[in-house]
Amino acid sequence: MKNKAVFLDRDGVINVDKGYVHRIEDFVFYPGVFEALKKLQDAGYKLIIVTNQSGIALDYYTEEDFFKLTDYMLSEFEKRGIKIDKVYYCPHHENGTNPKYTVKCDCRKPESGMIREGIREFNIDPSESFLVGDKENDIKAAHKEGIKAILVKTGQGLKYINETKADYTAEDLLDAVERIILKEKQKV
Repeated sequence: MKNKAVFLDRDGVINVDKGYVHRIEDFVFYPGVFEALKKLQDAGYKLIIVTNQSGIALDYYTEEDFFKLTDYMLSEFEKRGIKIDKVYYCPHHENGTNPKYTVKCDCRKPESGMIREGIREFNIDPSESFLVGDKENDIKAAHKEGIKAILVKTGQGLKYINETKADYTAEDLLDAVERIILKEKQKV
């Protein structure tokens, strides 16, 4: 039996995108995020974060900084009974300044390596799954793996809203969950 999942971009979907967010004091959850993820979890969805973190390749912050912030975020979810199944991240950028991460990879969205890995690792059925993102690169990555994509208007979403190839648009994560994902589930 295959699982269903919601793949989530981080900055601009889960938290306010202040540009290369890497410090706990700069990490601000959007209103409704905890409620939205709890509803998805209760509905049986795996919760998988897929986040480009090119700030590592650009030497704005270290992988250690990213891990610290991720631990903080996961502990905040855990306090509210929410289990994130996995956080996949891409530290690469082909124009980076840190040689270790300056590569053209298949994980940096719009490529779909992180999503593909999640599908494989968690035995996910793409046709029963969604991705929620705030950039067109998120949408493209989802579509490469046959996943329905939702563009939210938070983060950078308004930049793309008029020309998006997303299957759906939503005000924010909670709207995406209540009005689209959980409604789709009822149709089945």
